[in-house]
Amino acid sequence: MLILTTPNIEGHKIIEYYGLVTGESLLGANVYKDLFSGVRDVVGGRTSAYEEQLKSARDLAIASITEKAEKDDANAIIGIRIKYNNLGGTMGNTIMVTVTGTSVKYE
Repeated sequence: MLILTTPNIEGHKIIEYYGLVTGESLLGANVYKDLFSGVRDVVGGRTSAYEEQLKSARDLAIASITEKAEKDDANAIIGIRIKYNNLGGTMGNTIMVTVTGTSVKYE
């Protein structure tokens, strides 16, 4: 599955547009507790444990759109956007990762 942020596939013709595909993933508040209890994990001003959790959540959301696109018989997803939101409120410090794109078939 080809996954692109661009609205087209250079050098290829899109022959079918199947529509919007979305995927979401939530990162729970326990990540913050685990993160700040292990401050020694901070290297060069970056927290590798937190980055790994964000990567995992992003990968899950991308896997979700890939699965949906494959059901459409698509072979690419174009125009993907990845968005991170802190839900706050009653959800605590939960972060939601949302990925959207358009499933297509190209030659």
